[in-house]
Amino acid sequence: MSPMLIGGSLGALLGAGLLLAVLRLPFLRKPSVDERISPYLQDLGAPDVFVGVVDSRSPFYAILRLFGPSLRSAARRLERILGGAGTIRRRMQRAGIERTVEEFRIEQLLWGTLAFGGGLVISIVAVAFGVGNPVAMLVFCLVLGVVGVLGRDTFLTTQVRRRERRLLAELPTVAELLALSVAAGEGPAAALDRVTRSCRGDLADELKRVLAETRAGETLVRALDALADRTGLLALSRFADGLAVALERGTPLADVLRAQAGDIREAGRRELIESGARREVAMMVPVIFLVLPVTIAFAFYPGAVGIRLIAG
Repeated sequence: MSPMLIGGSLGALLGAGLLLAVLRLPFLRKPSVDERISPYLQDLGAPDVFVGVVDSRSPFYAILRLFGPSLRSAARRLERILGGAGTIRRRMQRAGIERTVEEFRIEQLLWGTLAFGGGLVISIVAVAFGVGNPVAMLVFCLVLGVVGVLGRDTFLTTQVRRRERRLLAELPTVAELLALSVAAGEGPAAALDRVTRSCRGDLADELKRVLAETRAGETLVRALDALADRTGLLALSRFADGLAVALERGTPLADVLRAQAGDIREAGRRELIESGARREVAMMVPVIFLVLPVTIAFAFYPGAVGIRLIAG
């Protein structure tokens, strides 16, 4: 590595450190409301947003606490750039993640920082061996940082889909258990309590939340409607709506639950058949673009060689 590049890197690091130190001076930084009222609320303490992001026993936890104000400021700037706080909040709710949008933005910054750091290590090694342009390597690091920030958002969508699949897989069994409990003479709330105590999973956790809302004074119908809105699944919305209508109109609840379980299993069977058909089409892609050209090449190559020998 050339002395000019080493000096430039050290100068950039020194300049970045001095800039951060100047920006964090008290007379240049406007204190937030939490910082202004925290001396008067010392017994309560400020909520730590990094508990849900990184384990407190991790060595990165101290680094996050040290750079916490800077990360919060960067998270707010990222929120102003990207926007969509309502969509992020809705998707985290559907994924079962009990965090704020600010915590999610901090996670995005951490993902972007790690990706940028990985690209920086690769770039330094490449430049040290004389491969690549420093400007191109810097652009490469910036692109990796952006990919890391957007990758956390994509992973959130993946978390939502995985949880929705788990909810759909658990729903028929839970509906049948509820039908058995109701048919045995238990009321709707008692049946829900029995099912939540005997089952484990995301749907059981959602039903526990429904029971907690009913014990806090909410009606069971409204709690079920909130469950349907919270999950965003069509099958679960139909299940909650059917259960609510049966409670309001006095329809035999066991029959409704059995019918709901049958409909959900049939919908899952149809989805499995459709998924198999899509996979069958996808399996043709390597056959057409990889296997078939090689087969044609093996079939026609001897003939082409023979024609060349005859012509020569």
